Amino acid sequence: MRALQIIETAYRGTLEEQDDTIIWLIHAMRNNDADISVLLCGNAVNYIVCGQKPPLLDFNNWKQTQETDIEGDIEKLIKRQVEVYAIREDLKSRGLGNKDYIEGIQFISRQRVPALLDDFDQVWHW
Repeated sequence: MRALQIIETAYRGTLEEQDDTIIWLIHAMRNNDADISVLLCGNAVNYIVCGQKPPLLDFNNWKQTQETDIEGDIEKLIKRQVEVYAIREDLKSRGLGNKDYIEGIQFISRQRVPALLDDFDQVWHW
């Protein structure tokens, strides 16, 4: 069974958990040999821009010790043979059309999305 994970909401839980919950879940599923691909759309296209380092949280005497590394998490997915797609129009509409992106991202137009969906047995939208 092939499953496409569509991620539209970005930075879910990344400050308090240091991971995007869904990216973490995709890694866990891939660890169990799931045939998974990812489509980043909406605000989640921000994930493929290189060099983003959010500041660590700091409250009174408590300081976060593990930084968020979405870039590294996406790179690891690609190295593990997970296809990662991003919608070009969503990048452009957010002013991200001329940035450095993670290597291995497959860019598609919004028009191509229905054909992409046909390639999968299941589609999960987050």
